Amino acid sequence: MYQAQPLPGAYYGPAVPPKHQRKSRGCFCCLLSTFFKILIGLVILLGVLALVLWLVLRPVEVKAYVRTASLTQFNLSTVGGNDNFRYNLTAVGRGSIGYNLSTVIDIRNPNKRIGLYYDSIEAIAYYEGERFAWKALPAFYQGHKNTTTLYPAFSGQSTIDMSISEVQDFELHRQAGTFDVTLHLRSRIRFKLGSSFKTSRTTMKIKCNMALPYGKSFSGTKCDVDW
Repeated sequence: MYQAQPLPGAYYGPAVPPKHQRKSRGCFCCLLSTFFKILIGLVILLGVLALVLWLVLRPVEVKAYVRTASLTQFNLSTVGGNDNFRYNLTAVGRGSIGYNLSTVIDIRNPNKRIGLYYDSIEAIAYYEGERFAWKALPAFYQGHKNTTTLYPAFSGQSTIDMSISEVQDFELHRQAGTFDVTLHLRSRIRFKLGSSFKTSRTTMKIKCNMALPYGKSFSGTKCDVDW
């Protein structure tokens, strides 16, 4: 009986890939899936820990107030000593401000379980965006539900850049008897949690906008606190 012989070069379909390649790919997918599961679990755990910590500590924002302030000297002149500033400056020039400013600032820590280490604190006074006075204040620790009173005081002479319009504004403020002065307090602080745990340092910024009556007492304004 005649039997058909296979033709040369007959096509029998694609070769079956070795089993070990599919096994390697499956192991990689398994490891990737495990990694993502662990990562998601860690994120959830950290979220739960943060929530528990917040519920235990109940952190409340620090408050700051200007209790009182006094501006007993605030005079403007040219650096050369000529007080007729308007005729010495054409666009922008150097002005000299003589100042005597004292303030009383209350900083309130309303937290029941969080203390604050003020490792460094500086007070800076500005007029029309120009810094005219700076002073370093003593470091201190502020306990739970505690109010600390600071007494930044500035006195001296400072040179600043002023334009013609700013000189004119100064004259208007002098005639009105009120000057807009901004006080900045900048501090490097650490939080104390419980009896011994302390966080790393962070920066707290306090900004107090004051319309100071010249030669009169000023009282009662809230400051902005930022981190």
